[in-house]
Amino acid sequence: MGNDSSKSKPGASTSSKASNVLASLKPGPSTAVIQRHLDTAKKSRSLTLKGMNLKAIPRELGEVAPLLRSLDLSQNRITQLPLFFGQFELLKQLHLNGNALTSLTDELGNLKKLEILILSNNDLSMLPETLVGCTNLTTLKVDGNHLTTFPTCLCLLPRLDIVDLSMNQIESIPDEIGQINASEINLNNNRLSTLNPAIATARNLRVLRLESNALPKQAFFKELLEDSQLSLISVQNNSFQEKDFQDLPGYEKYEERFTALRRKGVY
Repeated sequence: MGNDSSKSKPGASTSSKASNVLASLKPGPSTAVIQRHLDTAKKSRSLTLKGMNLKAIPRELGEVAPLLRSLDLSQNRITQLPLFFGQFELLKQLHLNGNALTSLTDELGNLKKLEILILSNNDLSMLPETLVGCTNLTTLKVDGNHLTTFPTCLCLLPRLDIVDLSMNQIESIPDEIGQINASEINLNNNRLSTLNPAIATARNLRVLRLESNALPKQAFFKELLEDSQLSLISVQNNSFQEKDFQDLPGYEKYEERFTALRRKGVY
């Protein structure tokens, strides 16, 4: 079991890199274009500035900060978030994927209504601890960044459900993982060689994706397979064969959970 594959995509191709170079030569949107989008957003409560070659977030966005429910700034060249980001207090969805962010402002923690945060394919090496203030966050994608440690702040978010940390350089999982409320964690394509025993105590965790790491079969301890709530552990491309995984103590109990949910059409 554990064959349900969620393979991460490889890095950018030569053609896509060339496209990025060409995009960098194009001018960003004019002030008039930005203003038209803002005028529309004041009525719709939603603003999309996707793929507009923005190098920075326009200061004019402060005009609609108290109104917006959804903000899409993906596929630009933004390197940092302004301090006024903390004013988007009604925001429920924030898309920042495909930019050049190296850090996030602490003011993100002010976004109490935020439910979906997409940070895929940036240059982030850490997340701010103030993210614990986003108490309604349910979905977080930080895949394709440069994280080296599992952000402990995620373990304290009360409504967090889906977490994607694939394609980073995470080497270990903290003890706080036992407190996490998520039902699914994706750690594919990282640098894990061990698993923290506290994972087995995460009461809501049902799906754990661990493909393409450096895990030996010994990392999958009996309690994880036998006593946890996990019903899908994807383990392809680690330091063992699948038949070795099936021979581990506790595997039969895990297989029962996996099979029961597969019969229901969940996986």
